[in-house]
Amino acid sequence: MLVGMDTYDVIVIGGGAAGLAGATALARSRRSVLVIDAGEPRNAPAAGVHQFLGHDGIPPGELLAKGRAELASYGGSVRLASAVKAAGGLDGFTVQLEDGEEVGARRLLVTTGVVDELPDVPGLAEHWGSTVLHCPYCHGWEVRDQRIVVLASSPMYVHQALMWSQISGDVTLLLHDQVSPDADQARMLANRGVIVRPGRVQRVAEADGRLTGLVVDGEVVPADAVVVGGFMRARSDVLTSLGVETADFMMGETAVATHVPADPVGKTALPGVYVAGNVTVPSAQVVTSAAAGMMAGAAINGELIMVDASR
Repeated sequence: MLVGMDTYDVIVIGGGAAGLAGATALARSRRSVLVIDAGEPRNAPAAGVHQFLGHDGIPPGELLAKGRAELASYGGSVRLASAVKAAGGLDGFTVQLEDGEEVGARRLLVTTGVVDELPDVPGLAEHWGSTVLHCPYCHGWEVRDQRIVVLASSPMYVHQALMWSQISGDVTLLLHDQVSPDADQARMLANRGVIVRPGRVQRVAEADGRLTGLVVDGEVVPADAVVVGGFMRARSDVLTSLGVETADFMMGETAVATHVPADPVGKTALPGVYVAGNVTVPSAQVVTSAAAGMMAGAAINGELIMVDASR
C-alpha cells in the first residue's frame, strides 16, 4: 500500500457539485475523503444556478461554500490545489499536485468538468455566462421575451435556434460560417418566427461595457442576449495520465464535446477510477451532476465494503 504520504479512502479531483456531492456521500459513510479543487468552476460567471430544486437562483459561489461546509461537517476535507497527474491501480493510487506533493488513495473520483471552447469572435468571452449563453434551461427564463441572437457556430445551430424560440418571439439566427438551412429546416424556423440572416459576424457590439448586439458585415444586429454553440472539451489531463482516454460525445451525428465514457454509476474502463458530472456527461446541469456524484460516491463505498469483506 501507499507509504510515506497522506492517504485516504478516496480522493475526489474537482470540487464542483458532482465532486462535493460524491465526497459528502462518502464522508457520511465514514470514509476518509479529500477533495482537490483547482478553483476554476465552469459556472463562475453566472449570476445564479437554476433548475436545482430548492436552490433556484443561488449564486454559484454560495452553493459551493454550502457544499464545502456540509462536507466538513462529516469530516471530509477540501484542498485548493491543482492535480497534475496520477498513477496506480487497485492496490492504491497516487495523485501529484502542482507543487510536487503526492497524496494517496484507494479509489479516485474525477469530476473535473469541461472547458467551453467559444467561437473566435472578439468580445464573446468577456460576456460569457452573463449575456453570451448556451443553455435555455440554465439561462432562458432570465432573457425571456428579449431580443435573442443565435450565432450559428456549430452544426446544431437549427436545433439551438428552435429551442430558444420557445423562450422569446424575437429570435434572429446569424448563419456566420454555417451552410444555409435546407428546405425542411427553413420551414420549421419560419414556423417558429425565427429570422434567418446570412453574413459573417466580426465582433460583439458594446455600449458602456454592455453587450448590445453583434456586428455583421459592418452593421449591428441588436441583441439583449447572444446564444452560441461552443465545443465542450473534457478536462481530462489527470485521467489521461492514468491511461483513461476520452471519446467524442455525439448529438445525433455531430460531435459536440469530448467526454470520458463510464457506466451508469461512473465506473471508467480503469478499475478503481470513477467519473461524474460534465467530464463524462457534458450536457449535465448542476443538479444532475450532483446526483451523479452522489451515485458515484455510493458505488465507490459499496466497492470498498466488498473488497474489505472479502479479505
